[in-house]
Amino acid sequence: MDNIFRLILTSKVYDAVRETPLTYAANISAKLNNNVMLKREDLQDVFSFKIRGAYNKIAHLSDKEKSLGVICASAGNHAQGVALSSKKLGVRAIIVMPETTPSIKVEAVKRYGAEVVLKGDNYSEASDYSRKLVKKTGMIYIHPFNDELVIAGQGTIAHEIIRQTTSENIYAVFVPIGGGGLISGISVFIKNIYPNVKVIGVEPQESNAMYLSVKSNKIVKLDRVGIFADGVAVKEVGDLTFEVTKKYVDDIVLVGTDDIASSIKDIYYDTRNIVEPAGALAVAGIKKYVKEHNIEGKKLIAINSGANMNFDRLGFVAERSVIGEKREALYAVTIPEIPGAFKRFCEKVVENKNVSEFHYRISSRDKAYILVGLNIDYEKENSEMLKKMKNEGYYAMDITPNELVKSHIKYMVGGKSELAKNELLYHFRFPEKAGALMNFLHHIKDNWNISLFHYRRHGGEFGRVLVGFEIPPQDRKEFAESLDKLGYDYTDETHNIACRLFL
Repeated sequence: MDNIFRLILTSKVYDAVRETPLTYAANISAKLNNNVMLKREDLQDVFSFKIRGAYNKIAHLSDKEKSLGVICASAGNHAQGVALSSKKLGVRAIIVMPETTPSIKVEAVKRYGAEVVLKGDNYSEASDYSRKLVKKTGMIYIHPFNDELVIAGQGTIAHEIIRQTTSENIYAVFVPIGGGGLISGISVFIKNIYPNVKVIGVEPQESNAMYLSVKSNKIVKLDRVGIFADGVAVKEVGDLTFEVTKKYVDDIVLVGTDDIASSIKDIYYDTRNIVEPAGALAVAGIKKYVKEHNIEGKKLIAINSGANMNFDRLGFVAERSVIGEKREALYAVTIPEIPGAFKRFCEKVVENKNVSEFHYRISSRDKAYILVGLNIDYEKENSEMLKKMKNEGYYAMDITPNELVKSHIKYMVGGKSELAKNELLYHFRFPEKAGALMNFLHHIKDNWNISLFHYRRHGGEFGRVLVGFEIPPQDRKEFAESLDKLGYDYTDETHNIACRLFL
């Protein structure tokens, strides 16, 4: 660990990296009653901190190693960091990217002069192929996080923070965690200079490999990772970053998609810059940590790690940020299927609250199932609202946390068709590439009817798809085997209460 500290002090990053500002976040500070500062790594030339580690690693290669060229696997920020670093140092670079990588990222890497190879549906497949190329070509592999020189490059951020503020007054630095390179570099430097300053990692709930590894005291490999904060979507952390994190990091906070979306909005109001989901993790972590630990009047620093946001995601972020701000609640409510029932519901329950959305389709002559969104102070008013509905004789369920509802069901409420027999519902993650749907259909027998299909693009490398199948009981074993052969992540949602109510 002491070697990493030494490498930070002797890094070569400033031939390619700018010292980014530490910006006071006035709106976030006022909202949280703390002094919040943003370390603006979104202002680097590649719009991400990744240039630091990539350049430091490549700059330290011997002349012979540089002559061989470098290879990496990445879907985004590391790829751009390696590509630009190689261009500045005159080194040949091959970047292996998944076939699902958005074209904007592929073109950005090509502009820096790197050779792009598209391989596989995800990072793991691209990484496996890059390792094969290393063996075939003898080129040097640049790891995105599990390397001392890469870690040291990222650690220069902490060195800048120490120079830019009165460090004795810092209460905590919040750092996004993917593979762990960034938090390893930052924690090593800060803990060696100011051991009383807390270093707190932040991970998405759906991509929490480091959290689970530290908790288990061994490296845990995830079966699947979340697709929203793709910049930190790592199934397995490195052995080196794991050991550094165990030794130096004080805590790890887990946050949800809605928390991240609302933090993107918070950062925009303070900086007028739109960061990517991974770039907003630290602010999301601050918001949650402050609330859970009743922190007030402290200096808190968030690493704005990147701003490579796909434009297609902006609508999704804006929509989910309202829930993340705890200003909207979604309810599934059963009301009588009679004329005037919805009017009575609004008079008795909604009153002066704003209805943000309402979904309904007749499904029986006795009961109506409605999905209603209300603009309320969720934390203060949710329990009261549920109690009011119960007192008025309505069966109501809070479905605000239900990811399936927010991604699919609220767009397709319609009541289950009487024609659907032996229906099973599954939620898939499809790679966003040509031929993905046809590959799916090839694995489904012609006599297995698709009874429901909903897809909505969110601008990521993978799409979310909800599919209904009519599968006779005697075919279900064969059907399950066909899904496993498909190779896509999926979950059985047949018994999800929201599906049963609305679909």
